[in-house]
Amino acid sequence: MAYLPAVLLTVGIAVLSLMESPYVPQSLSGKDKLLHGAMYGCLAVAWLVPTASCRSWRVCLNIWMAVTVFGALMEVLQRFCTLTRSGEMADLYADAIGAMVGVALVFVIASLRKKSSNTKH
Repeated sequence: MAYLPAVLLTVGIAVLSLMESPYVPQSLSGKDKLLHGAMYGCLAVAWLVPTASCRSWRVCLNIWMAVTVFGALMEVLQRFCTLTRSGEMADLYADAIGAMVGVALVFVIASLRKKSSNTKH
């Protein structure tokens, strides 16, 4: 049950990524990279929280790589399996950077918590 939010978020991102979208307003041009970063940052956090929030840098690195590979897969599927979507390297970069920010945030918070609990003893 601990991974249910992460699984649901992963499935939700996959569905939204592969959904046909005939029209994207010009006002969103470029801002979609922020959305990509935010979604993949949240996805990384969702997968990290059940793992006791980054016990080690290897766990963090593995989650970052897995989320980034998932983003790459979504971009490839958009390019070859949809009619109105296109896979973009810029979107993949935004996914990877967003995931990195999410992982870094969890790592820093976990480190601060560990440090504060060690000073209390």
